[in-house]
Amino acid sequence: MDPIDPNDSPQLRSPSYRLPAQDTDFLLREEMRAMRFALEYAKADLLLRDWGVRSTIIVFGSARVAAPEQLAAAELSANTTDPQTLARLRRQVAWYEAARAFGRIASERGGALAPRNRWHDNVIATGGGGGIMEAANRGAQEAGAPSIGFNITLPMEQMPNRYITPQLAFRFHYFAMRKMHLAMRANALVVFPGGFGTFDELFEILTLSQTRKMPPVPIVLFDETYWRRVINFDALAEEGLISPADLALFDFAGSAEEIWTKLLAKGVGAPAG
Repeated sequence: MDPIDPNDSPQLRSPSYRLPAQDTDFLLREEMRAMRFALEYAKADLLLRDWGVRSTIIVFGSARVAAPEQLAAAELSANTTDPQTLARLRRQVAWYEAARAFGRIASERGGALAPRNRWHDNVIATGGGGGIMEAANRGAQEAGAPSIGFNITLPMEQMPNRYITPQLAFRFHYFAMRKMHLAMRANALVVFPGGFGTFDELFEILTLSQTRKMPPVPIVLFDETYWRRVINFDALAEEGLISPADLALFDFAGSAEEIWTKLLAKGVGAPAG
């Protein structure tokens, strides 16, 4: 008869014997959703505190916007790329480069690059993906400043872009918790052209500001022509669905410098101390 190994028994192998914090099967049970929600809040909150991130500027826009490298590749194969596609890529690259420039400007002038008493202010925070979000993180990296990526697990996995500060690349399962982290430290929201996800973030912050569920923050939409084409804001006020005063919750800008100028006018800048 083989000797009994005291370190290998049915009791030790049983899932019930695992410490709860090390039992992923247990943590992923439906009944543990509240605990998982709390963990998603606590992990990002503590790591951001450890890094000294006190406030952020959210930059949002489509992950599908073309980077300059994509345009260069398309132009090299212009004989197989139709003119409409090339025109669209050139328009999108202008958005990308503006977001990149803004990420650099805000990082250099807003306090992210020069912390005070260990605290970084106006740190660029994005949804962590490609396109506009990549561009803003890229600009911050080029300035030598930290930047944040709040990624989300999606059916078609969204990968964190390579310009996020690695220690500030987060991943969420719950959209609600991701939105909370995007909003809770925000000094401003800058929104570039985008689709459903971009609209979601824009109207989330607009609603929180309108209802005073958060202190009103400056909201700047880049490329007024695009936004006027896709959303008739004035019609909402004309129908009495929003107050005319609500139209003052946001502004438009056409360049990275103009975005920063409008944020400064609203009081967003490096704190005095």
